[in-house]
Amino acid sequence: MKSFVITLLALLSVAFAQDLEGRVLSVGSDTTYPPFEFINDAGDVVGFDVDILNAICDEINCVAEFQTTAWDGIFPALASGEFDMVASGVSITPERDEIVDFSDPYLTVSQSITVRVEDEDYVVEDFSESDLLLAAQTGTTNANLAEELVGRDRLQLYDTFNAAVLALLNGDVDGVIIDGTAADAFVQQYAGELVVNISGLSADPLGLVFQEGDALVDDFNAGLAAIRENGVYDEIVAQWFTPAE
Repeated sequence: MKSFVITLLALLSVAFAQDLEGRVLSVGSDTTYPPFEFINDAGDVVGFDVDILNAICDEINCVAEFQTTAWDGIFPALASGEFDMVASGVSITPERDEIVDFSDPYLTVSQSITVRVEDEDYVVEDFSESDLLLAAQTGTTNANLAEELVGRDRLQLYDTFNAAVLALLNGDVDGVIIDGTAADAFVQQYAGELVVNISGLSADPLGLVFQEGDALVDDFNAGLAAIRENGVYDEIVAQWFTPAE
């Protein structure tokens, strides 16, 4: 009985610590990255990350308010206190982990190359061993991989992936390197014009991002574990991603 009481008290203590008492959290996000976060026709920020944060907040009693911000400079903005956290399909890297704190990974994505339909026969060597141009969003792991593949001279960087995809459609570049889940969203948006012809280039774990030392990391890790356990996480994944993802 004594052991049971101690265990119960410990569980109650953890549950209390995870109650944020309705705290409103500002969430910095580059809301141009479907299906993770984007602005719908009604002007609302929607997407996988939005649903994940809302589900976690249901568990730990908080409210997430997304704040659109440019990807370039999003981490310094977090450090300066412009918002409480970042949720923007952020890859966990050792370099970033030196200046911010990450939650446990909440999704792993593979990088891919999206091309125009007429170029669907391209393989990786067509990019690495020719003069074809790749595009990516500046400051991303996608851009890092693209530079490894083709070098800086044949890499075009854009402020958003929307701009990179438009450059591809306009014929300014020959491919866009992007996470596979986001690539699928753009392929659906531009059905018949784009395809994902090269996939599985590398795997990136994604995490929610916080200021260094912020106790919110533990709260959100607990909330993430809870929605994995109760099945809500799987429901959100099924809503936003194809079965292959």
